[in-house]
Amino acid sequence: MASPKNGEPRTVLTRSSSGSAARRRGRATPDRLSSGGPKDSGTVLLIDQPVATRYRSFRVRFVSSIVLIASFLTIIWAGHVPLMFMVLGIQTMMVKELFTLARHAQAERKLTGFRAQQWYFFFVAAFWTYIRFIKNNLIVEITSSASLARSFGWLLKRHTIISFYLYCAGFVSFVLTLKKGRYTYQFGQYAWTHMILMVIFMPSSFFVSLLFEGIIWFLLPTALVIVNDIMAYLAGFFFGRTPLIQLSPKKTWEGFLGGCVGTVIAAWYGSLLMSQFKWFICPRTDLSIWQPMPCAEVPETFRYHTFRLADLLDEANPALNDFVYNVSGLLPAPLRSAVADFSFTCLPMQLHAVSLALFASFIAPFGGFFASGFKRGFKIKDFGDSIPGHGGVTDRFDCQIVMAAFAYIYFNNYVAPPTASVASVMSGALKLTPQQQFEVLDRLSNVLQGQQMLPAALGSAIAKAASKALTGRH
Repeated sequence: MASPKNGEPRTVLTRSSSGSAARRRGRATPDRLSSGGPKDSGTVLLIDQPVATRYRSFRVRFVSSIVLIASFLTIIWAGHVPLMFMVLGIQTMMVKELFTLARHAQAERKLTGFRAQQWYFFFVAAFWTYIRFIKNNLIVEITSSASLARSFGWLLKRHTIISFYLYCAGFVSFVLTLKKGRYTYQFGQYAWTHMILMVIFMPSSFFVSLLFEGIIWFLLPTALVIVNDIMAYLAGFFFGRTPLIQLSPKKTWEGFLGGCVGTVIAAWYGSLLMSQFKWFICPRTDLSIWQPMPCAEVPETFRYHTFRLADLLDEANPALNDFVYNVSGLLPAPLRSAVADFSFTCLPMQLHAVSLALFASFIAPFGGFFASGFKRGFKIKDFGDSIPGHGGVTDRFDCQIVMAAFAYIYFNNYVAPPTASVASVMSGALKLTPQQQFEVLDRLSNVLQGQQMLPAALGSAIAKAASKALTGRH
């Protein structure tokens, strides 16, 4: 079949409901876009569109956003574990959209089971990532019962090597199914699969780790991205005149900057509101659902502090330390002293929230711009159509991937307390030999007896049992 001449619409092959290929012209498909050229320069800004068109688009986006937010709040009320499965569900839909994007129906007809291989690698990545992030919580659950510890303790102890064996099985299967004449396509899909897992799945999985540190560390970053998108849309809707970036022609500077202001304000007061509830701020150390939070007292990050600007960054937000000190050195000494002595009272969490808001406003949107360029490369408007007015799941959560990576790194560098927990101690204890575990038990009982927290009779019984076990090992 002859290739289309320059200027002719591109012909796309799709499968009909009966499985046969049907032709359709590129111009008849609403989500086909030019990758560049004159049409891009003719893009109409939202504010210049007819009023009826603008408000119809606004109404569709508004209704779908309300449905999404209501569903999200319901899952938040359900707790940490349902939220974790929600994240996994979103990741699955994103990966499905991206797998479909590069699907080549003609080539796959002679490659039975090739899609199953891609989903197998997704399963292995999910198995390794999720168990790694919730390992301490699983240990608490498993060690609550001797039978569970006996049945699943080996899985947690050998989790990494099991994940590697599973990946090797997929790798060997891929090599064994290579077919002559399809090498380029198969290796291209193999690279595409790993790119999706590395760029999309792995960073978004950081939210699972943050989730069990306190729902606020998951909810606030995701909410700030959503708030920034809404504020930027509203600012652009009413005031947008100056195009921001060619990759996303309808974005404007007015929307970009207006979104930043609105996001910072929402972060300051939103974090204050969420900090009032233990359900949001306390870490979850197990995998229980709808159970009261275990923390006896409010973490330090959520207690009021009085800050001087001189020590603000050292105590609450060291991420901007060097920048502020370098800038303050340019100020006159009297002004520098007056500014340094200025003090105010707030929650440290509010200052962390401002840092997250600034990232959500200035850096996270580039995840969306990256996705826009990606879609132009594939000549599509949206990754899917599962969310009315928004496109596919990937279109809605592209910025969240960037935000997840930053929130995880920020939390572990500037917020995470350097203290041990029962879960982390148990995680280390499981790596010991049985003989070493008995030794730890014996020494711990001695410590508790010395603090008069363990009856002497019980301590003697533990020491006797540990001594017998240790003697039996020699």
